[in-house]
Amino acid sequence: MNLDLEQIGRFIQSCRKDVGMTQAEVGERLGVTAQSVSNWERGDTLPDVSVLPDLACLLHCSVDAILSGGRGSGGYRRNITVTQIAEALNSLDRFGELLGRDHFAYGCVIDALNKRMNTTIEQSFSDPKIFNVFTIEFLLGCVDNGDYVDPRDVEAHLPPSRAREYLLEKLKEHGIR
Repeated sequence: MNLDLEQIGRFIQSCRKDVGMTQAEVGERLGVTAQSVSNWERGDTLPDVSVLPDLACLLHCSVDAILSGGRGSGGYRRNITVTQIAEALNSLDRFGELLGRDHFAYGCVIDALNKRMNTTIEQSFSDPKIFNVFTIEFLLGCVDNGDYVDPRDVEAHLPPSRAREYLLEKLKEHGIR
């Protein structure tokens, strides 16, 4: 495993700020100096192995998340991005264009998705707002099935909305930061 100390440091700093603690407060809780926490955040050193579980608990993430610099390595089946889900939805639309919306194969796929999601997915093909909601629904399904979705990717690629905020909250509940 190749550790990126600077990425790990940025992740620790970001999580620390998210939980509203100073470097001194983190150090005090972990029995280390504020200077040690500062060294971690600059990427000069790594936390001691004996401190990692407590640091992860304090920052509401996993040891894997810390050591991957928030990239979601171990414990997840795969990384899924907003772009991948959007491309998959666009591929469904393209599938209908290629074969015809009345084609048996297209109908089977769309009917299965509609039934599974209790919706009409074809609405998303022509309405960008609905498209974003479906993208979020699919991302939620991915997370529920053990995939990693980076909150920074969500914030960068989806416009602000209640649905986006709900997804970000669910990511936190799954320990994804």
